[in-house]
Amino acid sequence: MVLQTLINYSLFYFGLDLVPGALGAVIVGSQPLVTAVVAAMMHNEENLTKKKIITIIFGISGVILISAGRQAFRLGTAMEFLGVIMILGANIATATSNVIVSLKTRGINPLVISSFSLGTGGLILYLVSLPVEGYTHADKPMVYWLDLLWLSFMSAYAFSLWYKLLQRPGVRVSELNLWKFIIPVVGAVLSWLLVPGENPEWLTIIGMIIITGSLILFFLNNRKASPKANTVK
Repeated sequence: MVLQTLINYSLFYFGLDLVPGALGAVIVGSQPLVTAVVAAMMHNEENLTKKKIITIIFGISGVILISAGRQAFRLGTAMEFLGVIMILGANIATATSNVIVSLKTRGINPLVISSFSLGTGGLILYLVSLPVEGYTHADKPMVYWLDLLWLSFMSAYAFSLWYKLLQRPGVRVSELNLWKFIIPVVGAVLSWLLVPGENPEWLTIIGMIIITGSLILFFLNNRKASPKANTVK
């Protein structure tokens, strides 16, 4: 898990720094697709079903519309292409770690997994960054440190909840990751509410409707199919 933290975050942030924002959002938004493929390769019970593929296609389409409504797409230089590859690499690292947590860590407290992987991985990343970025001393106001502490706590808590869900019996990694399509939806809504000058765009709204609708239909169909499967057994 420490190795996953190192690979994921180093590739993720370097990659985002190289690509336009809209394109980066779409590549990051492809995480459920990458996870579905990786999970199918690593776990016999993780199948790429027709319903799952259709939901992923609609989800990625929604992410594209949300991103297009906020910023024009552009990919022209070799460095931007490298950024895309790096973000995809980060997605693969995250998907692999999700499957490993689901298969190998049951019985281990998710708080321990989250704290150890983020704490140790973060410390190593910081030490590696010193010769690359250098050390910059700057006086920060108390609000900065309070915000940093709050964000650190919320990130660790969110990871713990995520790992707990991955460890639950019967939870499929690929299906759980479909909920990540909600991230750009929540991000768009929060930006409209909190960021001055951010207003709803029709493309963004349509993308949000597509994502929400596809997730609702997928999980409603799954709930209807579950009783039938139990009856057959």
